[in-house]
Amino acid sequence: MTSPILITGRGVVSAIGRNKAETLDALLNNRSGVGPLVYLKTEHKEFPVGEVKMSNEEMRKHLNINDKDITTRTALMGMMALDEALKDARLTTDMLPEVGFISGTTVGGMDMSEQYYLDYISNDNHKEYIKVHDCGSCSEMTAEHFGKFAFMTTLSTACSSAANAIILGANMLRRGEAEIVVVGGSECITKFHLNGFNSLMILDTKPCRPFDATRAGLNLGEGAAYLVLETEESAKRRGVKAQAILSGYGNACDAFHQTASSPDGEGAYRAMKEALELADIQPSEIGYINAHGTGTPNNDLSESHAVMRLFGDNVPPMSSTKPFTGHTTSASGSIEAVFCILALQHGFLPANLNWSQPMDDGIVPVHQSVKKELKHVLCNAFGFGGNDSSLLISRAKVPATVEGPTQHNGTSTSSATVYILSAKQISVQQPLCEDWMMQPIEYQAYFNRSIDPSFKEYISPIEARRMGKILKRALATSKEALKASGLNSVDAIITGTGYGCIENTEIFLDALSKEGEQMLSPTYFMQSTHNTISSLVAIQLKNHGYNVTYAHKGISFDSALQDAWLQMQLGKIHSALVGGHDEMTETFYNILKKGGVMGQDKEMCGEAAVSVVLGTEKHDSLCKLVNFKMLHKPSAETLKVIAKDFQADYILTGISGNHKSDEAYLTECKELFGSSILLKYKHLFGESFTSSGIGLYVAAQCLKAGNIPAHLFVNKDEIKGKKPSKILIFNHTDGNNYSLTLLEA
Repeated sequence: MTSPILITGRGVVSAIGRNKAETLDALLNNRSGVGPLVYLKTEHKEFPVGEVKMSNEEMRKHLNINDKDITTRTALMGMMALDEALKDARLTTDMLPEVGFISGTTVGGMDMSEQYYLDYISNDNHKEYIKVHDCGSCSEMTAEHFGKFAFMTTLSTACSSAANAIILGANMLRRGEAEIVVVGGSECITKFHLNGFNSLMILDTKPCRPFDATRAGLNLGEGAAYLVLETEESAKRRGVKAQAILSGYGNACDAFHQTASSPDGEGAYRAMKEALELADIQPSEIGYINAHGTGTPNNDLSESHAVMRLFGDNVPPMSSTKPFTGHTTSASGSIEAVFCILALQHGFLPANLNWSQPMDDGIVPVHQSVKKELKHVLCNAFGFGGNDSSLLISRAKVPATVEGPTQHNGTSTSSATVYILSAKQISVQQPLCEDWMMQPIEYQAYFNRSIDPSFKEYISPIEARRMGKILKRALATSKEALKASGLNSVDAIITGTGYGCIENTEIFLDALSKEGEQMLSPTYFMQSTHNTISSLVAIQLKNHGYNVTYAHKGISFDSALQDAWLQMQLGKIHSALVGGHDEMTETFYNILKKGGVMGQDKEMCGEAAVSVVLGTEKHDSLCKLVNFKMLHKPSAETLKVIAKDFQADYILTGISGNHKSDEAYLTECKELFGSSILLKYKHLFGESFTSSGIGLYVAAQCLKAGNIPAHLFVNKDEIKGKKPSKILIFNHTDGNNYSLTLLEA
């Protein structure tokens, strides 16, 4: 028996309440928060939504935030939920440097970008908001309102984002990477995704009716929720009690379609089955299922079939709580997890509001609130691209004895050897080859687009016509990396992307800003979500394994690598396809340059698509991944302690031509790694939010070749032809987020 994962704190804000007490009252009294639009300024008044009943100004006042401080609605709601969760778990500011923070969002700062997009293009008005467009910025604003956390990252898998944040946090606790993590998600309603869902024709003009024969679509909602996950040892030491236990969890990919669920609900079935198996709980022990239940014809039928496949003739009571809140998209997994804990604590089944007529070949939900003692419940969250996750939450009853000690010193001792089996790139250098090692292409311009190969052998012409460039590059590098690895398939597909499919996002946003909220293309919206990349790769490879996407600035790829590394050490997976994919348009480059995000000084920016296959069996590998660590705003002393485990002959830095950043690299490398020889690569490949993936590719190829090309040395006087045995990839973003990746020949 392993130590249980305790839930020791919760915070929630949604259309039915600003805290747990208001939320419980609404659930028990069948009071929906879905109604006419009030706060979002849009042409579409015909759609009911679940808005949080506060303006941004009211939230600012509630949180004591200065009017001059830059923030977003997503971050404001996140702060409210996080405030309650921290107080609930009795976590104070001085404790946070030992606590991890993992959040899920897809919208990020789009509420500001859609307001000021035309200003971003044509003038300097509101340029300060450019820095808060990305998902990671919203997570950082949310967390840093309360203090400094030890670790931070952001998942962006559409409607399963918060659930996947919970899964990562649980794996970190199981591995001993942390004792306490705060996990969940936040998402506000924007014109961008209201119109996007409308273009897909899946919004209902009436209150949604999940699992009803007359269901016609979903109602959008917004909100945030965070859970505090903690080891039993930590909770005992702090004197806090468990409110519930996270007994199991599962994530799988439907690998069927970018927006539709498969008829048999394969991904949902696999996710729920995995959660039960991890918890060692029989299907008959589940007392309630909080369904994903969006109210769309496709989702509800697919989920019904998945549940009936798993539970047979003994389907537990099941309901969707989305008629209470609307579909809160990225935040739904954590918001509904809070609902499940309330149901466990207070002994009731939440009602499936608005239900009246049974659907053909589907489940009949709980349509009136019912009193019932519960021990175990399942909470489902399914995202675009078939990213399906399920959480198994149990009533708080901690086992008396605990076997199998865990580590809590923040350092991970490998229990599995991890090999980098292959790595392929498409960038501003020669694609899908290593010609750059001998004859690199040199650029004078500060912004350059990737050199694309012919995609004919990877993608059919019919598919290619509707596919953005970043998707083509991801597919080509993924297929080439898998072929070179010697594997037929992998256990997981994990992707990092700072901005996702920005070209299609820009097209949709441009049309929305200039032409209004009518006749918008569903293709551009569908391909604007960050996890489109990872899910498309899974669909093409017919891979049903673990599938998630990270979107946190310059550690997006590093976060994906950490997830793969962590699960291999836990023995949950034995192979993974890890990708780092970012594209850039000239318009968006100029916007980022104006906002001071990229393109400063002599920094060259480019595009990066890199796919790396990791495995625990050697095959014909490039090198070994021997150690890995991520930190958020570490002290100088903490960095010195960690660096002792990451000493190497060569240090591959992120020197890019940005004077401020480069000085930080040079100073820290001298202090941390002494006489190690410094290398660089961004002068050849350019800067991007996932350029650290290119860095790993470069280091791995150098170790395989047994040679460091002369054009990678920072100091040409240090070129000695010494064969590399270990290379450390040292990455930081704005001096806040650090990653250390140690490779060995």
